[in-house]
Amino acid sequence: MCGRCSSVAWLLLLGLTAEAGPHGAVAGESRPPNLIVIMADDLGAAELGCYGHPRHRTPHLDRLAETGVQFTTCYATPICHPTRVEIMTGQYGHHNGIYQFAGRPGGPRPDDPQEDIANHLTFAQVLKKRGYATAQAGKWQLSGKIPTLIHECGFDEYCMWAYKHNLPEGVKHTGAWEGKGNRTSRYWHPSIVNGGRYVPTKPDDYGPDIFTDFVIDFMRRHREEPFFVYYPMCLTHAPHWPTPDSLRSGADKFRHTKANFQANVEYMDKLVGRIVAALDRIGLRRRTVIFFTGDNGTGGNGKGQPTELGARVPMIVNCPGLVKPLGRRQELVDLSDVFPTLMDLAGAEIPQGHVIDGRSFAPLLLGCPYQPRQWIYSYLGGYRIVRTSRWLLERNTPERFGRLLDCGDCRDGTAYKDVTESQDPEVQAARQRMLTILADKPVPIVAASPTKSKGRRRRQ
Repeated sequence: MCGRCSSVAWLLLLGLTAEAGPHGAVAGESRPPNLIVIMADDLGAAELGCYGHPRHRTPHLDRLAETGVQFTTCYATPICHPTRVEIMTGQYGHHNGIYQFAGRPGGPRPDDPQEDIANHLTFAQVLKKRGYATAQAGKWQLSGKIPTLIHECGFDEYCMWAYKHNLPEGVKHTGAWEGKGNRTSRYWHPSIVNGGRYVPTKPDDYGPDIFTDFVIDFMRRHREEPFFVYYPMCLTHAPHWPTPDSLRSGADKFRHTKANFQANVEYMDKLVGRIVAALDRIGLRRRTVIFFTGDNGTGGNGKGQPTELGARVPMIVNCPGLVKPLGRRQELVDLSDVFPTLMDLAGAEIPQGHVIDGRSFAPLLLGCPYQPRQWIYSYLGGYRIVRTSRWLLERNTPERFGRLLDCGDCRDGTAYKDVTESQDPEVQAARQRMLTILADKPVPIVAASPTKSKGRRRRQ
């Protein structure tokens, strides 16, 4: 962040401190803002009302987008594991070593040291050093074992959905199971570990409520100091079971059906609204920056595909006392940018010489001079995706150029034109530009490839 923008940020923060009231710090204290990163599971951008979905009712997120900043084009990776490493490290796969799940084409060996998230510098570790209280809630799906599980990545506290291998030694899950009984439940009668301790649940307990309650309690207990919450949600990943708001009397709460997906999206939005309302109650709303995003495209509509439909996720940022109400923005961002943006907002220092691929968009949020990114990047196994404001390259590999699209001013896939075979000089220049961007971003050479989408490009 430039010096001028840093000064603006701290003047704003000092103003917030002066008006914070009984729950704030004393006037003149340079207390950084609270930071919350919420990441929905298997949620492409187009599933939210503010991104154009005609039926999904997401009023809380729509309001955050309207009164904050909504990026129309943000990229994750097309599948969750590399995304979770990218957002926590601020690095692309060619620096953090994670392009795919371990053991899958292009992924690391299960015993590769890079597969252990504890061997990477995370955003929580840097913020903790800055004086933040830190917490994680929801879905972890990364390495680690009790008692150092999650703590070793810089989190003081956590409340997680626990797989069987996450349970304390000798403990068996006593609640519900998913599918054919080989995975613990994340929704009804869930498997929960809180700080290394197994928490028995009841049949009517709903995991996303438990995680949200934990986040709210953590914020309340740490309201006198800066805090950072990382909340990778379980919603809206399958199984698509009824939610507490959609479950009818006598219905099977464990019945998976795609018809429940809308209810899952809308309950996810409700939980975000609960966090916002809690911040209002405890007097921290104006000094807490909320980021909302997703980990990959929607399951069954993009997820796992090395395309924009697989990579495009929402990115909404809101803080009434700090983030400017800019609404919809065309600037390009990807999830590697979250790490440096958090550090700029917190006034935290990234260790000298440590590689960060992301670029902070804090100046834009604060209303300071900002030079937008010229491109964003995504990857999956041996595939790469590059997007500029106009051009999109999908399904690129080290051995095959892939598919080049002229997007014009469109951002949702509805008016893209396939120009892969065009000899037009403008297209050829775009082609060369893509190759230049990719020149220092190697991916593994793999034989297997994801299944290609059939038919017309679906709306993003």
